[in-house]
Amino acid sequence: MKKSFIKKQFKKLLQEEEYRAASNEEVYTVGIIASYEISKWLKIEDEVEKILELGNIRIYSYRPFSKSNVSSYKYFSEKDFNWKGEPKKTAFKDFIDEPHDLLIGYFNKRNIYLENAVLHSKAKFKVGFAKVNQELYDLEIAEFPTNIESFLLELKKYLVVLGKLKN
Repeated sequence: MKKSFIKKQFKKLLQEEEYRAASNEEVYTVGIIASYEISKWLKIEDEVEKILELGNIRIYSYRPFSKSNVSSYKYFSEKDFNWKGEPKKTAFKDFIDEPHDLLIGYFNKRNIYLENAVLHSKAKFKVGFAKVNQELYDLEIAEFPTNIESFLLELKKYLVVLGKLKN
């Protein structure tokens, strides 16, 4: 039931977000929102640091709630959203409210909780995978998540062209 309320609120917020202007500032801080399945197999932070040559990187991953999961500042679950779909866990809310210069949505399947986190993010420029939800991102890249190097090289190319990253 909570999920349906969040979906309804998500659609409403997405319409309001339609007129958000992407920033043209240079990138210094990076936030990454990823699925647990992807983040447990790939070292996304390390690859971003190496390829984009940036050091101020934070990552939060979604993993479905389970009583056996140990609470961690690296993960969020459906329990970390209130009925309106707003983040309620303090560390997660702080991450979402931080105005990262770049937010990477590193997931390629629709997931209301991951999409909701991206939507609520105060990031200045949002990038993600094509065919997830084009209304969420300022830039979409068509690639498979397992091809992290290719994804990040393509992202770097666009960031340089847009003047957000020095070559």
